[in-house]
Amino acid sequence: MTDPSVTTLSALREIYQEPSGVVRHKEFERLDDFCRQFIARSPFVCIATTAADGTADCSPRGDPPGSVKVVDDQTVIIPDRKGNNRVDTLSNVLVNPGVGLLFLVPGIDETLRVIGHAKIITDDTALSPFAISGKVPSSALKVTVQKVFFHCGKALMRARLWDAETKIARDSFPTLGKILAEQTKSGTVEQAEARVAESYAKKLF
Repeated sequence: MTDPSVTTLSALREIYQEPSGVVRHKEFERLDDFCRQFIARSPFVCIATTAADGTADCSPRGDPPGSVKVVDDQTVIIPDRKGNNRVDTLSNVLVNPGVGLLFLVPGIDETLRVIGHAKIITDDTALSPFAISGKVPSSALKVTVQKVFFHCGKALMRARLWDAETKIARDSFPTLGKILAEQTKSGTVEQAEARVAESYAKKLF
C-alpha cells in the first residue's frame, strides 16, 4: 500500500500555492508599534518549545493585559506564575532555547506570532515589576525576537472563538477534579475537586 503522507517540500507545494507577496513581506525582525499595542492588550499567550529528544510542547500563559513586558524592539519578558511544577517549558528552554509565541486578544480574530530564543531569568530587579498581590514570580522568560508577524483571523473566525453563542455549558464536560481522580486513581473525586478548588483560590499568583 502506498504511503499517502507528504515527505518533501516539493510535494507539499503541489498541494499549496506559493504565498502572496504581502504574506511573504509581512514578516519582520523587530516589534513595531502595532506589535507593542497588541502585546499590551493580550492577556493570553501560548508558548511552543522543543525538548532535547525533539518532542514538541505548547503551554498556555495567562495574566492581566500588559503583564508581558516589551523591553525593546527585540525583547519581551513573560513572567512564570505558579503552576503544576512540571516546568516542561522551562526545562525545554534549557536545552533548546527556540520558542514560538502566539498572542491572543479577546474580541480580535487576528493573532500575533513571535519566533525567537528564550532564556530563564531570576533576577529580583527584573522580576519585581511583575508582582501581583505582592507575589513576585519565581522566574520569567526573556525572549529575543527573531521573527514577528500578524496572523490572519480565519482560524478564530471559523472557530467562532469569541462568539458567546458557541460557549458550552460548563456542566456539559467533566470537571478537572473528576478527570484527575479517574485518570490518576489518586483519591476520590471529592478530594480531587477540593485540591483543584484550593489551587485556583490560593495559587493563581
